[in-house]
Amino acid sequence: MTLTRRTLLRGLATVPAAATLFSIPRYAHAAEITLRYGNNLPLSHPLNIRAKEAAERIAKESDGRVEMQIFPANQLGGDTDMLSQVRNGALTFFTPSALVIATLVPVAAINAVGFAFSDYDQVWAAMDGPVGAHVRKAIEGSRLHALETMWDNGFRQMTTSGEPITSAASLAGLKIRVPVSPISISMFSGLGAAPASLQFSEVYTALQTKVVDAQENPLPIIQVAKLYEVQQSCARTNHIWDGYWFIANGRQWSGMPDDVKEIVSRAINEAGLQQRADIKALNASVEADLSAKGLAFNEADTESFRAKLREAGFYAEWKGKFGEEAWGHLESAVGTLA
Repeated sequence: MTLTRRTLLRGLATVPAAATLFSIPRYAHAAEITLRYGNNLPLSHPLNIRAKEAAERIAKESDGRVEMQIFPANQLGGDTDMLSQVRNGALTFFTPSALVIATLVPVAAINAVGFAFSDYDQVWAAMDGPVGAHVRKAIEGSRLHALETMWDNGFRQMTTSGEPITSAASLAGLKIRVPVSPISISMFSGLGAAPASLQFSEVYTALQTKVVDAQENPLPIIQVAKLYEVQQSCARTNHIWDGYWFIANGRQWSGMPDDVKEIVSRAINEAGLQQRADIKALNASVEADLSAKGLAFNEADTESFRAKLREAGFYAEWKGKFGEEAWGHLESAVGTLA
């Protein structure tokens, strides 16, 4: 199944926020195990489309013994609420971004090290390899279980209402909105910008009223939030890659029969691989759409950003915070940073 920009936008416009994702196929007997999964994305996002397919597969392969109910679009609260719910067992599954789970497991933010990854080959070498294994082990220590496949949120790009961002020098004194995330604030401060942490719901108004002049997000988010209406240019910086961990309540996961765990993990992990391909294809069509809406795209000198961050001590600081072992795993995939 190939997901298109039209599918994404049509779903955003027509699906009621309160609706659950779908009805599980009915069997002659009631499900023995009900899995509740919450997330913060709209129904039409590739994550929810592929999760729906995984849920259908789980029901089929378990002969109706297992039902996975999906609650999209923050129906059960924000990220902090759902993280708490999956920890206390009200939710079985939640897909926080790495920056969200990092509030509980700090090393999970290691994939958000600025300009660490040059492309997806490096991302998946790290996250399907030693970096991902290291983070999953840390997550296990927080009464949670992380499935093996990380789902994709995409590379983040920088936009501005002023002159295009072409190198690190372009960020000097620039008022840029960043997530409420210590590593994001640290990175943009190191680059000489003036970062302002704002909730995403405040971004459009802050750009419109010039509280900030720039922001950074993956392209599909820039499109859906219509930030092209208040920004003029977008630099292809790929400065941070972020993804979603598919996490489970540790007690519920360990209490499942082994055959159920095998069915569920296989369905979810394979759906995650399909979702990665969806996001990669979607980004190309989204850029074309944003260009047509007047957002000008330009290349950026990414090595100038890395050099500035080295000079500012950013990499050395975060190597110390993440620890030698985690940092060594990262550099084994991307090369020397600090």
